[in-house]
Amino acid sequence: MIEIQGIRKRFGQQVVLDGVDFVVQDGETTALLGPSGTGKSVLLKHIVGLIRQDSGVVKVDGKEVARLKRQELRALRSTIGYVFQNGALFDSMTVFENIRLGITDDAKYRDLEYCRERVAKCIALVNLSPETADKYPAQLSGGMRKRVGISRAIAGSPKYLLYDEPTSGLDPVNSDIIDDLVKTLATELGVTSIMVTHDVRGAFRVADRLALLTNGRIVQQGTPKEFMASTVPEVREFLERDFGNITFAA
Repeated sequence: MIEIQGIRKRFGQQVVLDGVDFVVQDGETTALLGPSGTGKSVLLKHIVGLIRQDSGVVKVDGKEVARLKRQELRALRSTIGYVFQNGALFDSMTVFENIRLGITDDAKYRDLEYCRERVAKCIALVNLSPETADKYPAQLSGGMRKRVGISRAIAGSPKYLLYDEPTSGLDPVNSDIIDDLVKTLATELGVTSIMVTHDVRGAFRVADRLALLTNGRIVQQGTPKEFMASTVPEVREFLERDFGNITFAA
């Protein structure tokens, strides 16, 4: 389980997170929604310890991330797969080499035969052909690069998957492919997922629960049905941008 309690973070004079409370139960896929620049990606980075909060608590499996020592933090990160917004693939490496970097166990990483089998399995899980392993990122389409990024994130058999705008920059067809992958991987791998996105339609297709981050706070967290019935002004305004004239429950 991931628990975030009252965290605050500012950069200089800019307050990004202003008392965020956020919980993700084991086995859930949660979509973290919000306008661009509201701190969704910053919140993800707190979970893996890339950024430390000014105040508040971030816990993963009951462990306070900010209090972990280097080796403890490394062990925690080995349970988390991170899908970067732009793919973050190394252009000088083949797809095989890029995905292999996601294998967090040193002994397994050094075992070339294991790596070949694991990379082949990860490529198949994201519906790419086996020959993709020998290609370089520049030879792939944008949608394929996104899928390679997901392959790398699952290569270490993580418990958690964090997606940072996985459909950003993609056309509707490829966006749907990635959304379907998020849903499929959650079922097949049994992972707990957080998907940062501003794509409301995709979030409703994929997520068990939704959370809206705006003005530095989570203003609502709940099921898609609860969101559609919300009377919270920020929720109504955000959803109406994508769904138009929605009838909200009284």
